[in-house]
Amino acid sequence: MNKPYDLEERTFLFARECRLYIKTLPKTASNIEDGKQLIRSSGSVGANYIEANEKLGDKDLTFRLKIARKEAKESKYWLRLLHDLNTDQNAYSGFLLLEVEELRKILSAIITKTTPR
Repeated sequence: MNKPYDLEERTFLFARECRLYIKTLPKTASNIEDGKQLIRSSGSVGANYIEANEKLGDKDLTFRLKIARKEAKESKYWLRLLHDLNTDQNAYSGFLLLEVEELRKILSAIITKTTPR
């Protein structure tokens, strides 16, 4: 996956790649449930970032960015579970774990730079 500078596009691609990853997993009860959670949280990262860009004020911007970061942390949790339980897919999930951590760090940096001291 190319890493575009446009964070809206990058978060979209992350959510898309998570969905493609889930399609490759065996259809076990835990993969299905954990996959549903990953689909929800990975899509929420980008959705909340887009809402932050349409902010109603500085507090709303910070609030939305923090939600996007929280959803990135949640996505990492579900990815870790899936990664540990599906060792034959570790290359794909390993890439996604790196990407979600980069997204979390980017969101944290934006929050730090935009929050008044």
